[in-house]
Amino acid sequence: MPDDGMRHKLLLVFVSVTVLAASMACSEEHEHIAPAIYPQDSVPAMVSYGVNTLISDSGIIKYRIVAEQWEVNPNRNPSKWTFDKGLLLEQFDLSMHIQSYIQCDTAYYYDVRKLWELHGRVRILTKRGLKFSSEELFWDERSHQLYSNKFSHLITDDKELKGNRFRSDERMTKYSVKTSKGYFDKKTFDKNSNDNKNKQQADSARQYGRQLERPRRINK
Repeated sequence: MPDDGMRHKLLLVFVSVTVLAASMACSEEHEHIAPAIYPQDSVPAMVSYGVNTLISDSGIIKYRIVAEQWEVNPNRNPSKWTFDKGLLLEQFDLSMHIQSYIQCDTAYYYDVRKLWELHGRVRILTKRGLKFSSEELFWDERSHQLYSNKFSHLITDDKELKGNRFRSDERMTKYSVKTSKGYFDKKTFDKNSNDNKNKQQADSARQYGRQLERPRRINK
């Protein structure tokens, strides 16, 4: 027969095993419920595929939007449209000829802030013939400004500019490129160089060369 001390130890072991079994039974009955994985801001209000939309102004078709995928999500903060598979914006003249275009690999439009954010291979052609390329461009519709803090490249009929800080009006008629390198038309440069060279030679001849005598009439 076990003594009182042994019976006390056995009783403690029995109680411990009973409590452990009860706790295991309770844990098996408990349901593990995870929080919902569809928060409102992760679900776009509209998703369109194969977008090719014409936009009119005063009854005249002036623009076209081409995108493989277009998502509109007003529930995000800030609200935005997403074109993560490329975007092409074209502007037409009255004869429906393309005057200018903007294209990029990825675009975001913050509709409340009226701000476009373009990334990837950003390319622009204006109706004046200016060509622009960069890896990033912002278009602020409220301030009517275009800007980029990444390497940008501009080409016009008479010059070529490269730099890391680009600022312009939205028509790209007044622009600046800082930390830049400029390249100008070679024909114009050569012509100006030759003109300056000829002028310098003429000045040198007048200063150091023999002065021509004025014709004299000889009486016979």
